Amino acid sequence: MQIIVVGAGKVGRALTAQLTEEGHDIVVIDHKPELVETIVNIYDVRGVVGNGACYDVQKEAFESGADLLIATTSSDEINMLACLMAKKIGTQHTIARIRNPEYERQLRLVREELGLSMVINPEKTTAREIARVLRFPSAIKREQFCRQRFELVEYRIGPSNPLAGMLLADLYRSIRVKILVCAVARGQQTIIPSGSFTLREGDKIYLTASPADLEAFFRKLHLFRARANNIMIVGASRMAYYLVKELQDVQKRVTVIDSDRSRCQEMSEKFPGVLVIHGDGADSELLREERIAEADAFVALTGLDETNIILAMYASQFNCKVVAKINRPSFSDLVSGRDLVDSVVSTAAVTSEAIARYVRAVQNSLDSDNIKTLHRLVGGRVEALEFNVGPGVPFIGKPLKEIDLKDGLLVVGIVRRNGQAVIPSGDDALAEGDDVVVVTTNTRLRSLRDIVK
Repeated sequence: MQIIVVGAGKVGRALTAQLTEEGHDIVVIDHKPELVETIVNIYDVRGVVGNGACYDVQKEAFESGADLLIATTSSDEINMLACLMAKKIGTQHTIARIRNPEYERQLRLVREELGLSMVINPEKTTAREIARVLRFPSAIKREQFCRQRFELVEYRIGPSNPLAGMLLADLYRSIRVKILVCAVARGQQTIIPSGSFTLREGDKIYLTASPADLEAFFRKLHLFRARANNIMIVGASRMAYYLVKELQDVQKRVTVIDSDRSRCQEMSEKFPGVLVIHGDGADSELLREERIAEADAFVALTGLDETNIILAMYASQFNCKVVAKINRPSFSDLVSGRDLVDSVVSTAAVTSEAIARYVRAVQNSLDSDNIKTLHRLVGGRVEALEFNVGPGVPFIGKPLKEIDLKDGLLVVGIVRRNGQAVIPSGDDALAEGDDVVVVTTNTRLRSLRDIVK
Protein backbone atom coordinates (compact mmCIF):
# COMPACT_ATOMS: atom_id res chain seq x y z
CA MET A 1 0.00 0.00 0.00
CA GLN A 2 1.02 3.62 -0.58
CA ILE A 3 0.92 5.29 2.84
CA ILE A 4 1.62 8.87 3.94
CA VAL A 5 2.62 9.44 7.57
CA VAL A 6 2.19 13.10 8.56
CA GLY A 7 4.32 13.84 11.63
CA ALA A 8 7.75 12.35 12.36
CA GLY A 9 7.52 12.39 16.16
CA LYS A 10 7.49 9.35 18.46
CA VAL A 11 4.21 7.96 17.13
CA GLY A 12 5.07 8.69 13.50
CA ARG A 13 8.45 7.04 13.86
CA ALA A 14 7.00 3.92 15.54
CA LEU A 15 4.43 3.66 12.76
CA THR A 16 7.06 4.07 10.06
CA ALA A 17 9.13 1.27 11.58
CA GLN A 18 6.13 -1.07 11.79
CA LEU A 19 4.69 -0.36 8.34
CA THR A 20 8.06 -0.40 6.57
CA GLU A 21 8.74 -3.84 8.02
CA GLU A 22 5.48 -5.00 6.46
CA GLY A 23 6.61 -3.88 3.00
CA HIS A 24 4.52 -0.75 2.40
CA ASP A 25 5.56 2.24 0.28
CA ILE A 26 5.89 5.00 2.88
CA VAL A 27 6.30 8.78 2.55
CA VAL A 28 6.89 10.74 5.77
CA ILE A 29 5.94 14.44 5.91
CA ASP A 30 7.09 16.85 8.61
CA HIS A 31 7.87 20.57 8.75
CA LYS A 32 11.16 19.91 10.60
CA PRO A 33 13.96 18.98 8.12
CA GLU A 34 16.09 17.29 10.81
CA LEU A 35 13.29 14.88 11.75
CA VAL A 36 12.63 13.97 8.12
CA GLU A 37 16.34 13.45 7.47
CA THR A 38 16.70 11.19 10.52
CA ILE A 39 13.74 8.98 9.66
CA VAL A 40 14.77 8.70 5.98
CA ASN A 41 18.30 7.66 7.00
CA ILE A 42 17.04 4.95 9.34
CA TYR A 43 14.19 3.46 7.29
CA ASP A 44 13.69 2.72 3.62
CA VAL A 45 11.16 5.55 3.09
CA ARG A 46 10.86 8.84 1.23
CA GLY A 47 10.60 12.13 3.07
CA VAL A 48 8.96 15.47 2.27
CA VAL A 49 9.62 18.62 4.29
CA GLY A 50 6.56 20.82 4.67
CA ASN A 51 3.09 21.23 6.15
CA GLY A 52 1.27 17.89 5.94
CA ALA A 53 -2.09 19.66 5.76
CA CYS A 54 -1.04 21.50 2.58
CA TYR A 55 -2.42 20.37 -0.79
CA ASP A 56 0.87 20.83 -2.69
CA VAL A 57 2.91 18.96 -0.07
CA GLN A 58 0.60 15.94 -0.18
CA LYS A 59 0.65 15.99 -3.99
CA GLU A 60 4.46 15.87 -3.83
CA ALA A 61 4.21 12.64 -1.84
CA PHE A 62 1.78 10.87 -4.18
CA GLU A 63 0.45 12.74 -7.22
CA SER A 64 -2.95 11.02 -7.32
CA GLY A 65 -3.32 10.50 -3.59
CA ALA A 66 -2.25 7.56 -1.44
CA ASP A 67 -4.10 4.45 -0.31
CA LEU A 68 -3.89 5.70 3.27
CA LEU A 69 -2.86 8.87 5.10
CA ILE A 70 -2.09 8.76 8.84
CA ALA A 71 -1.91 12.14 10.57
CA THR A 72 0.04 11.90 13.84
CA THR A 73 1.26 15.45 14.53
CA SER A 74 0.93 17.01 17.99
CA SER A 75 -1.87 19.27 16.68
CA ASP A 76 -5.38 17.81 16.46
CA GLU A 77 -6.40 20.63 14.09
CA ILE A 78 -3.58 19.92 11.63
CA ASN A 79 -4.37 16.21 11.75
CA MET A 80 -8.03 16.78 10.88
CA LEU A 81 -7.17 19.26 8.12
CA ALA A 82 -4.57 16.88 6.68
CA CYS A 83 -7.17 14.13 6.46
CA LEU A 84 -9.70 16.45 4.86
CA MET A 85 -7.16 17.58 2.26
CA ALA A 86 -6.14 13.98 1.57
CA LYS A 87 -9.72 13.05 0.68
CA LYS A 88 -9.85 15.99 -1.76
CA ILE A 89 -6.72 14.68 -3.53
CA GLY A 90 -8.11 11.16 -3.81
CA THR A 91 -6.61 9.31 -0.85
CA GLN A 92 -8.90 6.40 -0.04
CA HIS A 93 -8.48 6.02 3.72
CA THR A 94 -7.47 8.51 6.44
CA ILE A 95 -6.58 8.09 10.12
CA ALA A 96 -6.28 11.01 12.53
CA ARG A 97 -4.65 11.15 15.93
CA ILE A 98 -7.09 13.19 18.06
CA ARG A 99 -6.19 13.77 21.71
CA ASN A 100 -8.52 16.54 22.88
CA PRO A 101 -11.61 15.08 24.62
CA GLU A 102 -13.76 17.96 23.33
CA TYR A 103 -12.86 17.22 19.71
CA GLU A 104 -13.44 13.54 20.31
CA ARG A 105 -17.07 14.21 21.23
CA GLN A 106 -17.58 16.48 18.20
CA LEU A 107 -16.08 13.95 15.80
CA ARG A 108 -19.11 11.74 16.21
CA LEU A 109 -21.02 14.46 14.37
CA VAL A 110 -18.47 15.47 11.72
CA ARG A 111 -16.48 12.28 11.11
CA GLU A 112 -18.24 11.57 7.82
CA GLU A 113 -17.76 15.15 6.58
CA LEU A 114 -14.04 14.96 7.35
CA GLY A 115 -13.81 11.61 5.59
CA LEU A 116 -12.10 9.94 8.56
CA SER A 117 -11.77 6.17 8.36
CA MET A 118 -10.42 5.89 11.89
CA VAL A 119 -9.77 8.15 14.88
CA ILE A 120 -7.23 7.13 17.49
CA ASN A 121 -6.55 8.70 20.85
CA PRO A 122 -3.20 7.30 22.09
CA GLU A 123 -3.66 8.44 25.69
CA LYS A 124 -7.16 7.01 25.96
CA THR A 125 -6.16 3.71 24.35
CA THR A 126 -3.12 3.39 26.63
CA ALA A 127 -5.20 4.22 29.71
CA ARG A 128 -7.54 1.36 28.82
CA GLU A 129 -4.56 -0.99 28.62
CA ILE A 130 -3.40 0.11 32.08
CA ALA A 131 -6.91 -0.35 33.48
CA ARG A 132 -7.05 -3.92 32.15
CA VAL A 133 -3.80 -4.76 33.94
CA LEU A 134 -5.01 -3.20 37.22
CA ARG A 135 -8.08 -5.43 37.08
CA PHE A 136 -5.79 -8.50 36.84
CA PRO A 137 -2.52 -7.52 38.60
CA SER A 138 -1.00 -11.00 38.37
CA ALA A 139 -0.20 -10.21 34.71
CA ILE A 140 2.42 -7.88 33.22
CA LYS A 141 0.16 -7.27 30.25
CA ARG A 142 -3.38 -8.32 29.45
CA GLU A 143 -5.06 -8.49 26.04
CA GLN A 144 -8.59 -9.50 25.15
CA PHE A 145 -10.08 -11.34 22.16
CA CYS A 146 -13.42 -12.60 20.93
CA ARG A 147 -15.56 -10.01 22.75
CA GLN A 148 -13.63 -10.64 26.01
CA ARG A 149 -14.35 -14.38 26.04
CA PHE A 150 -10.64 -15.10 25.56
CA GLU A 151 -7.67 -13.41 27.20
CA LEU A 152 -3.92 -13.45 26.69
CA VAL A 153 -1.68 -12.45 29.58
CA GLU A 154 2.05 -11.87 29.84
CA TYR A 155 3.72 -13.22 33.00
CA ARG A 156 7.32 -13.41 34.19
CA ILE A 157 8.53 -16.44 36.16
CA GLY A 158 10.42 -15.01 39.12
CA PRO A 159 12.63 -16.61 41.81
CA SER A 160 11.05 -19.47 43.80
CA ASN A 161 8.12 -19.56 41.38
CA PRO A 162 6.38 -22.97 41.25
CA LEU A 163 6.38 -22.83 37.43
CA ALA A 164 10.20 -22.85 37.23
CA GLY A 165 11.52 -26.24 36.11
CA MET A 166 8.06 -27.54 35.18
CA LEU A 167 7.43 -29.47 31.96
CA LEU A 168 4.42 -28.01 30.12
CA ALA A 169 2.83 -31.45 29.67
CA ASP A 170 3.08 -32.02 33.45
CA LEU A 171 1.68 -28.54 34.10
CA TYR A 172 -1.45 -29.21 32.07
CA ARG A 173 -1.93 -32.62 33.74
CA SER A 174 -1.45 -31.37 37.32
CA ILE A 175 -3.28 -28.05 37.20
CA ARG A 176 -6.27 -29.37 35.24
CA VAL A 177 -7.29 -25.94 34.02
CA LYS A 178 -7.99 -25.24 30.34
CA ILE A 179 -5.03 -22.97 29.68
CA LEU A 180 -2.29 -22.82 27.04
CA VAL A 181 1.25 -21.42 27.20
CA CYS A 182 1.39 -20.15 23.63
CA ALA A 183 4.75 -18.31 23.57
CA VAL A 184 7.88 -17.97 25.69
CA ALA A 185 10.49 -15.21 25.60
CA ARG A 186 13.82 -16.45 26.96
CA GLY A 187 16.48 -13.77 26.62
CA GLN A 188 16.62 -12.89 22.93
CA GLN A 189 15.02 -16.20 21.97
CA THR A 190 11.31 -16.49 21.17
CA ILE A 191 9.73 -19.95 21.35
CA ILE A 192 6.32 -21.34 20.38
CA PRO A 193 6.46 -24.27 22.83
CA SER A 194 5.18 -27.82 22.73
CA GLY A 195 4.28 -30.04 25.68
CA SER A 196 7.91 -31.20 25.97
CA PHE A 197 9.11 -27.66 26.76
CA THR A 198 10.45 -26.96 30.27
CA LEU A 199 9.90 -23.56 31.86
CA ARG A 200 12.75 -21.71 33.59
CA GLU A 201 13.15 -18.87 36.06
CA GLY A 202 13.31 -15.59 34.15
CA ASP A 203 11.11 -16.78 31.29
CA LYS A 204 8.42 -14.40 30.12
CA ILE A 205 5.43 -16.56 29.22
CA TYR A 206 2.20 -15.80 27.36
CA LEU A 207 -0.90 -17.67 28.46
CA THR A 208 -4.32 -17.89 26.81
CA ALA A 209 -7.59 -18.97 28.40
CA SER A 210 -11.03 -17.71 29.33
CA PRO A 211 -11.01 -15.06 32.11
CA ALA A 212 -12.38 -17.55 34.64
CA ASP A 213 -9.79 -20.21 33.78
CA LEU A 214 -6.95 -17.68 33.98
CA GLU A 215 -7.99 -16.73 37.49
CA ALA A 216 -8.34 -20.40 38.46
CA PHE A 217 -4.85 -21.13 37.10
CA PHE A 218 -3.15 -18.42 39.15
CA ARG A 219 -5.16 -19.31 42.26
CA LYS A 220 -4.14 -22.98 42.08
CA LEU A 221 -0.49 -21.95 41.93
CA HIS A 222 -1.01 -19.43 44.77
CA LEU A 223 0.11 -16.62 42.43
CA PHE A 224 -3.18 -14.77 42.20
CA ARG A 225 -3.35 -11.07 43.10
CA ALA A 226 -6.77 -9.49 43.59
CA ARG A 227 -7.77 -6.50 41.46
CA ALA A 228 -6.33 -3.20 42.61
CA ASN A 229 -8.79 -1.06 44.61
CA ASN A 230 -6.36 1.38 46.26
CA ILE A 231 -4.47 3.08 43.42
CA MET A 232 -1.89 5.87 43.49
CA ILE A 233 -1.16 7.80 40.27
CA VAL A 234 1.72 10.27 39.89
CA GLY A 235 1.13 12.76 37.06
CA ALA A 236 -2.21 14.47 36.40
CA SER A 237 -1.75 14.16 32.65
CA ARG A 238 -4.37 13.63 29.98
CA MET A 239 -3.65 9.91 30.22
CA ALA A 240 -4.31 10.06 33.97
CA TYR A 241 -7.66 11.73 33.21
CA TYR A 242 -8.66 8.83 30.95
CA LEU A 243 -7.33 6.26 33.43
CA VAL A 244 -9.30 7.72 36.35
CA LYS A 245 -12.37 7.71 34.11
CA GLU A 246 -11.81 3.99 33.39
CA LEU A 247 -11.33 3.27 37.10
CA GLN A 248 -14.40 5.14 38.35
CA ASP A 249 -15.89 2.81 40.89
CA VAL A 250 -17.32 3.52 44.35
CA GLN A 251 -15.16 0.70 45.78
CA LYS A 252 -11.89 2.17 44.49
CA ARG A 253 -9.71 4.67 46.32
CA VAL A 254 -7.73 6.70 43.78
CA THR A 255 -5.04 9.24 44.69
CA VAL A 256 -3.49 11.53 42.05
CA ILE A 257 -0.32 13.55 42.76
CA ASP A 258 1.04 16.33 40.53
CA SER A 259 3.29 19.37 40.98
CA ASP A 260 1.18 21.56 38.66
CA ARG A 261 -1.50 23.39 40.67
CA SER A 262 -3.77 24.11 37.69
CA ARG A 263 -3.79 20.46 36.58
CA CYS A 264 -4.60 19.39 40.14
CA GLN A 265 -7.47 21.88 40.28
CA GLU A 266 -8.85 20.64 36.96
CA MET A 267 -8.58 16.98 38.00
CA SER A 268 -10.26 17.70 41.33
CA GLU A 269 -13.17 19.47 39.62
CA LYS A 270 -13.72 16.68 37.09
CA PHE A 271 -13.49 13.85 39.65
CA PRO A 272 -14.86 14.94 43.05
CA GLY A 273 -14.41 11.43 44.49
CA VAL A 274 -10.68 11.33 43.73
CA LEU A 275 -8.07 12.53 46.25
CA VAL A 276 -5.87 15.01 44.34
CA ILE A 277 -2.61 16.10 45.99
CA HIS A 278 -0.61 19.14 44.84
CA GLY A 279 3.01 18.15 45.46
CA ASP A 280 6.18 16.55 44.12
CA GLY A 281 5.40 12.94 43.22
CA ALA A 282 9.13 12.17 43.36
CA ASP A 283 9.26 13.15 47.06
CA SER A 284 9.50 9.88 49.01
CA GLU A 285 8.26 11.55 52.21
CA LEU A 286 5.12 12.77 50.44
CA LEU A 287 4.48 9.32 49.00
CA ARG A 288 4.81 7.76 52.46
CA GLU A 289 2.53 10.41 53.97
CA GLU A 290 -0.08 9.56 51.34
CA ARG A 291 0.24 5.88 52.35
CA ILE A 292 1.98 4.33 49.38
CA ALA A 293 2.63 1.31 51.60
CA GLU A 294 -1.12 0.60 51.61
CA ALA A 295 -1.58 0.96 47.84
CA ASP A 296 -2.56 -2.04 45.73
CA ALA A 297 -1.15 -0.37 42.62
CA PHE A 298 1.17 2.51 41.72
CA VAL A 299 1.09 4.14 38.26
CA ALA A 300 3.82 6.54 37.08
CA LEU A 301 2.50 8.83 34.34
CA THR A 302 4.78 11.88 34.41
CA GLY A 303 6.10 13.37 31.17
CA LEU A 304 9.64 12.02 31.74
CA ASP A 305 10.58 8.38 31.17
CA GLU A 306 13.48 8.65 33.61
CA THR A 307 11.22 9.93 36.41
CA ASN A 308 8.68 7.19 35.76
CA ILE A 309 11.38 4.50 35.94
CA ILE A 310 12.79 5.80 39.24
CA LEU A 311 9.31 6.18 40.75
CA ALA A 312 8.36 2.66 39.64
CA MET A 313 11.52 1.15 41.11
CA TYR A 314 10.87 2.97 44.41
CA ALA A 315 7.24 1.81 44.54
CA SER A 316 8.25 -1.81 43.86
CA GLN A 317 9.56 -2.21 47.41
CA PHE A 318 6.01 -1.84 48.78
CA ASN A 319 4.79 -5.06 47.16
CA CYS A 320 2.14 -3.35 45.03
CA LYS A 321 1.41 -3.64 41.31
CA VAL A 322 3.61 -1.10 39.49
CA VAL A 323 2.92 0.35 36.02
CA ALA A 324 5.13 2.93 34.29
CA LYS A 325 4.64 4.89 31.07
CA ILE A 326 7.91 4.63 29.14
CA ASN A 327 7.93 5.83 25.54
CA ARG A 328 11.60 5.44 24.64
CA PRO A 329 12.11 1.87 23.33
CA SER A 330 15.67 1.58 24.71
CA PHE A 331 14.47 2.43 28.22
CA SER A 332 11.52 0.08 27.90
CA ASP A 333 13.78 -2.80 26.84
CA LEU A 334 16.16 -2.06 29.72
CA VAL A 335 13.59 -2.12 32.52
CA SER A 336 11.67 -5.06 31.04
CA GLY A 337 14.79 -7.13 30.43
CA ARG A 338 16.03 -6.66 34.01
CA ASP A 339 12.60 -7.07 35.61
CA LEU A 340 12.84 -3.60 37.20
CA VAL A 341 9.18 -2.67 36.63
CA ASP A 342 6.07 -4.88 36.67
CA SER A 343 4.38 -3.45 33.60
CA VAL A 344 5.51 -0.94 30.97
CA VAL A 345 3.17 0.92 28.59
CA SER A 346 4.02 3.07 25.57
CA THR A 347 1.60 5.33 23.71
CA ALA A 348 3.63 4.97 20.50
CA ALA A 349 3.48 1.16 20.67
CA VAL A 350 -0.25 1.12 21.44
CA THR A 351 -0.98 3.51 18.56
CA SER A 352 1.15 1.71 15.97
CA GLU A 353 -0.43 -1.63 16.94
CA ALA A 354 -3.97 -0.28 16.50
CA ILE A 355 -3.17 1.28 13.12
CA ALA A 356 -1.29 -1.82 11.91
CA ARG A 357 -4.42 -3.84 12.64
CA TYR A 358 -6.49 -1.43 10.56
CA VAL A 359 -3.99 -1.43 7.68
CA ARG A 360 -4.02 -5.21 7.41
CA ALA A 361 -7.82 -5.27 7.52
CA VAL A 362 -7.93 -2.74 4.67
CA GLN A 363 -5.46 -4.80 2.62
CA ASN A 364 -7.67 -7.84 2.92
CA SER A 365 -11.05 -6.11 3.03
CA LEU A 366 -12.54 -8.28 0.29
CA ASP A 367 -12.19 -11.41 2.42
CA SER A 368 -14.60 -12.25 5.24
CA ASP A 369 -11.83 -13.85 7.33
CA ASN A 370 -9.65 -10.78 7.78
CA ILE A 371 -8.12 -9.60 11.06
CA LYS A 372 -10.50 -8.55 13.83
CA THR A 373 -7.93 -8.05 16.60
CA LEU A 374 -4.14 -7.84 16.58
CA HIS A 375 -1.72 -7.64 19.51
CA ARG A 376 2.06 -7.56 19.28
CA LEU A 377 4.10 -9.51 21.84
CA VAL A 378 7.77 -9.92 22.75
CA GLY A 379 8.77 -6.52 21.41
CA GLY A 380 6.88 -7.08 18.16
CA ARG A 381 8.55 -10.43 17.38
CA VAL A 382 5.31 -12.36 17.95
CA GLU A 383 1.73 -11.49 17.06
CA ALA A 384 -1.58 -12.72 18.42
CA LEU A 385 -4.39 -12.32 15.90
CA GLU A 386 -8.12 -12.94 15.95
CA PHE A 387 -9.93 -14.00 12.77
CA ASN A 388 -13.51 -14.85 11.98
CA VAL A 389 -13.97 -18.09 10.06
CA GLY A 390 -15.86 -16.98 6.97
CA PRO A 391 -17.45 -19.10 4.24
CA GLY A 392 -15.04 -20.70 1.80
CA VAL A 393 -12.09 -21.18 4.17
CA PRO A 394 -10.59 -24.38 2.72
CA PHE A 395 -9.89 -26.20 6.00
CA ILE A 396 -13.31 -25.80 7.66
CA GLY A 397 -14.28 -29.05 9.39
CA LYS A 398 -10.77 -30.50 9.16
CA PRO A 399 -9.08 -31.52 12.47
CA LEU A 400 -6.21 -29.15 13.32
CA LYS A 401 -3.74 -32.06 13.47
CA GLU A 402 -4.41 -32.71 9.76
CA ILE A 403 -3.77 -29.09 8.70
CA ASP A 404 -0.22 -28.30 7.57
CA LEU A 405 0.26 -25.13 9.61
CA LYS A 406 3.17 -22.79 9.04
CA ASP A 407 6.18 -23.12 11.33
CA GLY A 408 6.17 -20.94 14.44
CA LEU A 409 2.39 -20.81 14.52
CA LEU A 410 -0.16 -22.07 17.02
CA VAL A 411 -3.96 -22.01 17.06
CA VAL A 412 -4.52 -21.09 20.71
CA GLY A 413 -8.25 -20.47 21.04
CA ILE A 414 -11.62 -20.92 19.38
CA VAL A 415 -14.90 -19.28 20.33
CA ARG A 416 -17.89 -21.06 18.81
CA ARG A 417 -20.93 -19.23 17.47
CA ASN A 418 -22.80 -20.14 20.68
CA GLY A 419 -20.13 -18.37 22.77
CA GLN A 420 -18.33 -21.52 23.97
CA ALA A 421 -14.57 -20.89 24.48
CA VAL A 422 -12.31 -23.80 23.48
CA ILE A 423 -8.60 -24.37 24.09
CA PRO A 424 -8.10 -26.52 20.98
CA SER A 425 -6.48 -29.92 20.71
CA GLY A 426 -5.42 -31.61 17.50
CA ASP A 427 -8.86 -33.21 17.20
CA ASP A 428 -10.76 -29.91 17.19
CA ALA A 429 -11.86 -28.37 13.89
CA LEU A 430 -12.91 -24.90 12.81
CA ALA A 431 -16.52 -24.21 11.80
CA GLU A 432 -17.96 -21.33 9.83
CA GLY A 433 -18.79 -18.42 12.15
CA ASP A 434 -16.15 -19.33 14.76
CA ASP A 435 -13.71 -16.75 16.04
CA VAL A 436 -10.18 -18.13 16.17
CA VAL A 437 -7.04 -16.79 17.89
CA VAL A 438 -3.62 -17.52 16.38
CA VAL A 439 -0.18 -16.81 17.87
CA THR A 440 2.70 -16.67 15.40
CA THR A 441 6.26 -15.49 14.86
CA ASN A 442 5.24 -14.64 11.27
CA THR A 443 4.36 -10.96 11.61
CA ARG A 444 2.86 -10.60 8.13
CA LEU A 445 -0.31 -12.68 8.36
CA ARG A 446 -3.24 -10.88 6.76
CA SER A 447 -5.87 -13.60 6.54
CA LEU A 448 -6.82 -16.86 8.24
CA ARG A 449 -5.97 -18.58 4.96
CA ASP A 450 -2.33 -17.55 5.47
CA ILE A 451 -1.84 -19.90 8.45
CA VAL A 452 -1.25 -22.94 6.21
CA LYS A 453 1.98 -23.63 4.33
